[in-house]
Amino acid sequence: MTNLNEITYVDWQYKLNGIGSIAEGVEDINQCIAVILSTQKGSVPHRPTFGSDILKYVDYPVNIAKANIIRETIDAITLWEKRVKVDAVTVEINQTQINIKVQWSLNDGKVSDSVEVNL
Repeated sequence: MTNLNEITYVDWQYKLNGIGSIAEGVEDINQCIAVILSTQKGSVPHRPTFGSDILKYVDYPVNIAKANIIRETIDAITLWEKRVKVDAVTVEINQTQINIKVQWSLNDGKVSDSVEVNL
């Protein structure tokens, strides 16, 4: 369990799968991106535009779905995660899963990382 005096970043949140643990820094940004991409627009009552419409393209032909998923990913992260800019997005679609890899960097360019989200 993390104590408040151990938190070193202004932006932090509880880890989704870690009771009593926190995510801060790069880990916090990666978790935020994963939450944004895995939340369907309209599913949060008081923030109906939060999230993305990635799952809307599940039944589209792969070549059309990939382009739309990339666009949705960039739009959602640009709107909801102001700390970063998206450098690249790659999408792999197999029969049962959509794998999205987002490469990002902080707006000041000092830190960059990538996160994979499986839907």
